[in-house]
Amino acid sequence: MPSTEPPSVPPANVLPKVAAIRAADGERLRSVHLPGMTLTVRSRPPAREGLPPALYVHGLGGSSQNWSALMPLLDGVVQSEALDLPGFGDSPPPDDGDYSITGHARAVVRHLDASGRGPVHLFGNSLGGAVVTRVAAARPDLVRTLTLVSPALPEIRVQRSAVPTGLLAVPGVAALFTRLTREWTAEQRVRGVRALCYGDPERVSEEGFRNAVEEMERRLQLPYFWDAMARSARGIVNAYTLGGQHALWRQAERVLAPTLLVYGGRDQLVAYRMAQRAARAFRDSRLLTLPDAGHVAMMEYPEAVATAFRELLADTADTTDTVGTGKPVGDERTDGAVDGEPANQTTGG
Repeated sequence: MPSTEPPSVPPANVLPKVAAIRAADGERLRSVHLPGMTLTVRSRPPAREGLPPALYVHGLGGSSQNWSALMPLLDGVVQSEALDLPGFGDSPPPDDGDYSITGHARAVVRHLDASGRGPVHLFGNSLGGAVVTRVAAARPDLVRTLTLVSPALPEIRVQRSAVPTGLLAVPGVAALFTRLTREWTAEQRVRGVRALCYGDPERVSEEGFRNAVEEMERRLQLPYFWDAMARSARGIVNAYTLGGQHALWRQAERVLAPTLLVYGGRDQLVAYRMAQRAARAFRDSRLLTLPDAGHVAMMEYPEAVATAFRELLADTADTTDTVGTGKPVGDERTDGAVDGEPANQTTGG
C-alpha cells in the first residue's frame, strides 16, 4: 500500500547529480524503467550462449556491488545480473515510497517479468534474502534455485549487536542518528560498517576499503539515503510481525526451489543459531556454514559460496528445469506485483 505521508524527498527527475557508481572490470550498468520505479542493473557478459540466468539481491544499506566478488566466479555456469533495490545503489526511490519487503519483492518480480529472464537462479543477502524468499514463495515460476546468504528471517531473540540497526525502524531515530554523526567522515562510517558486517574486517583489501569510502561519500550526498534506510528497516520489522500466510517462515515452507543456505559463525546481524531452523523450514535445502564469516559471506568467502552453488547446480541438474514451471500462488495479481502485507503494515509512516 502506498505511503499516505507527503513525499519526503524530491522526485527522481530533480535529484542532485552525484558521482557515477563504480563498475568492476567486465561489469555493465544499465537503467531499467518499470511501472512506478527505475532500477539500476549490474551485469556480466556470459561466458557462452545458453547459460541459465541468475539474479542477485543485496541487503539493507548495500547495493549490487555487494555481488561483484561472487559473480565472476560463476561466469561459466550462469548469466549474472545484480540489481539495486529502489532507493539503494544507483536506483532512485520508488514512486509510491513503499520500502516494505513486499515492495522490494514487487521490484524483483516486475524486473523478471519485464525482462523475460525467468526462471532464474535467485540469490539474496540479509534484507535481500527475505525479499527473494517472498518472491520464491509467491512466484515459483520465476525461480530455478534459491541461494540465501544470512537471510533476514524473523528471530525471537535478536542479537544485541543487531539492535542498533533495528532501531533505525523507529520513527525519528534515523534523523537523530544523522544529527549525532554529522561530523563523522565517510571513512569512519565505512570502518563501522566493516566491523559490523565482516567476521574479520582485515579481509577487506585496501582497494576495497577505498572503493567503499568513495561509495559512502556518494551515498551521503543523496537526499533520500537515510529515508530509504529507515523505511526499509521498518519494512523488515513489520514483516517480522506478520502472521498467517504472510509470515516469512510460513512462506519459506512454501518455497519449491532447491535452496542453498549460507550462514556465518561470526554474523552480528543474523544469528548463527538460525541456520538449523532455516534448514528445517525450506523443504529442499542444503546448508553451508562458515565459522569465520560474518554477515556478507559472498564478499568475505566468495570462492566457498561459489563452490557450494556449483554443487547445488550439479546435484539438481535434472530438477531445476522443471521447478520454474509452477503457476503463481498466493495473492498474486495479474500485473506481476506481489501482494503480501495487510493495509496496516505499510512502511510509509
